[in-house]
Amino acid sequence: MHTETTTSTDEQLRLAKDDFITQWGVIGNAWGISRTMAQIHALLMVSPEALSTDQIMEELQISRGNAHSNLRELVSWGVVKSVIKKGERKEFFASEKDVWKMFCTITRERKRREIDPALNVLIDCVQTTSEMDGPAVKEFHEQLVELCEFVQLASNVMDKVATAEESKALPLALNWLKSRKLTKVPEED
Repeated sequence: MHTETTTSTDEQLRLAKDDFITQWGVIGNAWGISRTMAQIHALLMVSPEALSTDQIMEELQISRGNAHSNLRELVSWGVVKSVIKKGERKEFFASEKDVWKMFCTITRERKRREIDPALNVLIDCVQTTSEMDGPAVKEFHEQLVELCEFVQLASNVMDKVATAEESKALPLALNWLKSRKLTKVPEED
């Protein structure tokens, strides 16, 4: 009887992990990264130990090339690190487990890769149109100034978030949301 309960629990855990990995892939795709990259990240987040490329390939049923290129990209984002195990020739990978640190890292990288280049283009366009005359130019310039101000504000907020790697902030935010019934996060026992 104990074996049946263990098997049932093991199977339920496997199914829950599979559901999470699949959904994280869907979310990642919506955020502009490949489904496979997000699934690798999810697998590493829920794995108690670092995994080799072969283990990741087997678990997600993906090719070596797909696994390798996505792992390199996750490492470049800073959300996954390469781990060396004594006596092993293979390279292993582990994900950041602290949700707040992971969020800060992703925020910092998205800002660097997306917001900063867009802001630079906006600033250049504002400077270019600032000395031009005409009603169409004035309207265009004013719109760009407003957009530039907004993106600069977003950039400043992202800087604050990315440097506030304080794990205490997440539990406080979750407690605040729970107190207002704005989240479906289950209570811990």
